Amino acid sequence: MTKLPDTREFRELAARVVWFEPPEVALQDGTRFMAYAFRYATHEDMKTLRKELKDDDLRKALAQAPPGIIDPRSWSYWHAVIGKFPPPPMPKRAFNEVPL
Repeated sequence: MTKLPDTREFRELAARVVWFEPPEVALQDGTRFMAYAFRYATHEDMKTLRKELKDDDLRKALAQAPPGIIDPRSWSYWHAVIGKFPPPPMPKRAFNEVPL
């Protein structure tokens, strides 16, 4: 995925989308940041992101999205946007089983 620019505009966007950590930290992992953007970004936020990111970047971010961030509605929507319908199964968290 394309590295996200460290600009004032992107820091402001990161502060809104990943509100629980500093923008500089949120922008370091583009795939994780995009997962939060797919879930929480407004239309205007996504227009800002799409100025820098290509459709291939969106495809890669969706394909590598960490589990537990994107909700089912957003998962379906963004896959439709990139032309992948029906969407693949959502990523699932894996928990290691502890033997008894």
